[in-house]
Amino acid sequence: MLFAAVSAEEVVKKRNIQMRLKGKVAVVTGAASGQGAAEAELFAKEGANVVATDINFDQLESVVRAIHKKYRGSTIAVKHDVTSEADWKQVVSAAESAFGPITVLVNNAGILRTKHYLDISLDDWAVTMNVNAWSQFAGIKTVSESMKKAGGGSIVNIGSIANHVNTDGLNAYGASKGAVEGLTRIAAAELAPLNIRVNSIHPGEVATPMLFEAVTEEDIQARIHVIPLRRLGQPIDIANLALFLASDESSYMTGSGIVIDGGVSVSYK
Repeated sequence: MLFAAVSAEEVVKKRNIQMRLKGKVAVVTGAASGQGAAEAELFAKEGANVVATDINFDQLESVVRAIHKKYRGSTIAVKHDVTSEADWKQVVSAAESAFGPITVLVNNAGILRTKHYLDISLDDWAVTMNVNAWSQFAGIKTVSESMKKAGGGSIVNIGSIANHVNTDGLNAYGASKGAVEGLTRIAAAELAPLNIRVNSIHPGEVATPMLFEAVTEEDIQARIHVIPLRRLGQPIDIANLALFLASDESSYMTGSGIVIDGGVSVSYK
């Protein structure tokens, strides 16, 4: 039997009508700004019920109020220290009380501290590893129990290209993101029998408050010069990829790490 051909326009039209995350319950960490805020809004636009979390609760509430104006009743704000196991349990409880079992988790929260190897303290290293790597392990472990109730789900870990390219001063950050890459592959293999998919996104330079607070304008212009596409990534660029991985369109993907960096990692090779 031959399948009828479907034009690209028909596919886009159908996708716009049938929201890509309709019926899903998504937790997005670090949603008070940057990539997390973009992901939370895009997910709400695409029909998800979103649990937006961040340790900066005042700013998070502002983001959620703005989303509510466009997509009413779709998003709640939860104060969340991603390094706290108790907070992770509270996030799951809040999500299930508001919307039901979680089906999507975006481990987006992270910090960036730039210090040379001989200058970084053990405390700086530990904090970076806890926020950027341990938190993702804790999130996967805690949220997976909720996903089991739903019959499966999709976990999207935010990594970086920092553990693949030589970026001065990002030793702790690069190491933490390397841990994310390994964690993704191992969790993907172990959780696949539960129909829980785990993939990771590895951005290059993205125009977020975290980047602008860590480096000077001169540094940014110098970095843009070595990006083949000659621009910084935008939060929506990462959010669009997270949307694909969260949706059923990526249902045969798990354990994958996708680079989105304007071609930087290619130019380094």
